[in-house]
Amino acid sequence: MESITSNNQLLQPGLPQWFDVGGNRLRLVRTAADRLSAVVDMIEGADKSLKLFFYMFEDDRVGRTIMDMLIAACKRGLAVEMMVDSFGSNGAPRKFFDPLIEAGGKFRIFSPRFSTSYFVRNHQKMIIADDRCALIGGFNIADEYFTVHQPAGDSSLTDDSWEDLGLEIEGPEVANLASYFRLLSDWVYRDNGNIRALRKMVRHWDAGDGQFQWLLGGPSNRLSRWARAIKKDLENGSRLDLVTAYFSPGQGLLRRIGGLSKRGGQSRILLPGKTDNAATIGASRLLYGYLLKRNARLFEYQRRRLHTKLVIVDNAVYIGSANFDLRSLFINVEMMLRIEDADFADHARTVIDILHENAETITPELHKSRRTLLNRLRWTISYFLVNTLDYRVTRRLNFGIKK
Repeated sequence: MESITSNNQLLQPGLPQWFDVGGNRLRLVRTAADRLSAVVDMIEGADKSLKLFFYMFEDDRVGRTIMDMLIAACKRGLAVEMMVDSFGSNGAPRKFFDPLIEAGGKFRIFSPRFSTSYFVRNHQKMIIADDRCALIGGFNIADEYFTVHQPAGDSSLTDDSWEDLGLEIEGPEVANLASYFRLLSDWVYRDNGNIRALRKMVRHWDAGDGQFQWLLGGPSNRLSRWARAIKKDLENGSRLDLVTAYFSPGQGLLRRIGGLSKRGGQSRILLPGKTDNAATIGASRLLYGYLLKRNARLFEYQRRRLHTKLVIVDNAVYIGSANFDLRSLFINVEMMLRIEDADFADHARTVIDILHENAETITPELHKSRRTLLNRLRWTISYFLVNTLDYRVTRRLNFGIKK
């Protein structure tokens, strides 16, 4: 593990602070170094069990190292269970996961073959250790989320990783996430591919109603807990700070964002200026004109590819796996944790402040200069595709959109 973490620690030493909220300890982890250290510490610090779900788990340098650690955990007597999404992790051959099973671990693939749920992707990312510590967020297990290299002949280090965010949580709330994991595991083992059973699980999941709400999103004939909660907060809120990798909400949520700004509230929306999925940039730009007319402030992050998912409305912080698009709000299986705490909300805004420093302001003049007839056509097609197809499909499409 030394070969992966040692250089990372030279980039931005020191870990961010812990916050106590409702009897739980919380810590945001933003840099590649902090995120990788959090993954390693979670696995190495577990005593009894590890539960993992990742949309992407790749057969690459980081993936092989983490896999070796999970195998070692099995050998020291831990109960290790991992699930991955069939589409998101299709870059890793099935045999890549066989050593984990041979070591005594449990492994399953979400919707591994064509079925009624095949086009519903499980986009979640989580690690649960001993049902008392958890790590959630937007990053997957793949080199691109942690890439740090040293160019030949250069003593400096270059961080080429995605800009992303995770949350470490220790305390009684982790037991609720572990309960959800067991429900998901039961579905994968007994009803894998059964869309009706999946919808029932999403519909009946109890998110809680206190400071912490585990908001499950997924296929349903009604608003999911995650979509319902953000809708209500936008209707009643006065300040929105949002950063997301993919921004293409439907008209209902778009009107609520515009309404918050128009009635005198503050809206700061920070979106990618660089990505490997240019179609998602086009889909977002289709909506800029509407928001700018309603006094929303828009920015595009320029330093590196943006993959962060963080929404703050007044004192409510949403963090987890979901983007702010139709797939994440109504189709994909997603888990977003809503935390109601004024001090933690202020702290979480400092993450957006950091990103804001390296973002380009989208003015009405800039948007107008980009809004050619050809670009509007590209943006419209992109909006339709990114809300219909999986991210690993749309990342191959850009229609000439500048990243």
